[in-house]
Amino acid sequence: MASLLNLVSLSPKTFSNTRTTTSSFQPRILQQPSSLSFNNNRWRFTVRAAETDANEAVKSQAPDKAPSKDGSSFNQLLGIKGASQETNKWKIRLQLTKPVTWPPLVWGVVCGAAASGNFHWTFEDVAKSILCMMMSGPFLTGYTQTMNDWYDREIDAINEPYRPIPSGAIAENEVITQIWVLLLGGLTVAGTLDIWAGHDFPILFYLAVGGSLLSYIYSAPPLKLKQNGWIGNFALGASYISLPWWAGQALFGTLTPDIIVLTILYSIAGLGIAIVNDFKSIEGDRALGLQSLPVAFGAETAKWICVGAIDITQLSVAGYLLGAGKPYYALALVGLIVPQVIFQFKYFLKDPVKYDVKYQASAQPFLVLGLLVTALASSH
Repeated sequence: MASLLNLVSLSPKTFSNTRTTTSSFQPRILQQPSSLSFNNNRWRFTVRAAETDANEAVKSQAPDKAPSKDGSSFNQLLGIKGASQETNKWKIRLQLTKPVTWPPLVWGVVCGAAASGNFHWTFEDVAKSILCMMMSGPFLTGYTQTMNDWYDREIDAINEPYRPIPSGAIAENEVITQIWVLLLGGLTVAGTLDIWAGHDFPILFYLAVGGSLLSYIYSAPPLKLKQNGWIGNFALGASYISLPWWAGQALFGTLTPDIIVLTILYSIAGLGIAIVNDFKSIEGDRALGLQSLPVAFGAETAKWICVGAIDITQLSVAGYLLGAGKPYYALALVGLIVPQVIFQFKYFLKDPVKYDVKYQASAQPFLVLGLLVTALASSH
């Protein structure tokens, strides 16, 4: 499923006007790049590349501002900070999908399957879960990340001009093709899983459609939810925590109202995690009028909003588990919150830009383990 967060991302950089004007990508006012129309209960989703001059050849070229000397090929494949220059088109395509952001979606499917109480270690159930993970991770998260990079190409030209799209490393029509292939692939897998699971109502297909639409309105105008720090980050958190959990649980069992409420509550923690990624883009967000929380409240206030959303949400879930008569699960969850708080003071609260990667690498494993603890508690 789509959308919370780039768990690791590039740091903002400031470039002189001279360097910016020589970039292969020039921020400019574009004709309407997309449309979403409704007609007789049918909807059509269209993404169009920006117009180029007839005589202008769009060719693949290596980014001229990428940190080639110290760059890592491994980082390039993951789509994270410290990537090397790359001219191989398939490696660039993989970079656009940001594989580093797939694990939370994969883990969400695991939690949903565990919460269903009906997953068994048989060949069939394992195969179903792997296919569901592919739908949630490579296909629909890849679709989301590619589309987000497409609509962020102007802000990336300010913050990260060496990324594949603003640098000209991949042609516009190739990006559009990738978006459609990943979207249709994910929807096809979702429908296949519904048939395989014997669902009378194609719940996985509709979850995939809903998640894909959420990803679209998150990134694309006119709604572009990411322009609002609260709504955008919550939508991102829900898409990374709630949607894959729902998919995993619906695949093996029944999606119940209490689970829906619990996972939406957990998505508030996802909102906090999404804020972590906003600090690197303050300069570009401010320049383009995006009201991310660090821009709206300032970095000092925003970092406390961030850790508060993460910690208070998990403590609330622990209280819910305690009230539901599951004290051992509640105690285990509290035990997993403690190291997160320690790493928040050690890294994030000191400098959310400098230590964002260290913080997330240190603290996030405990948060995702807490998700599994909650899922196992829900299955009993």
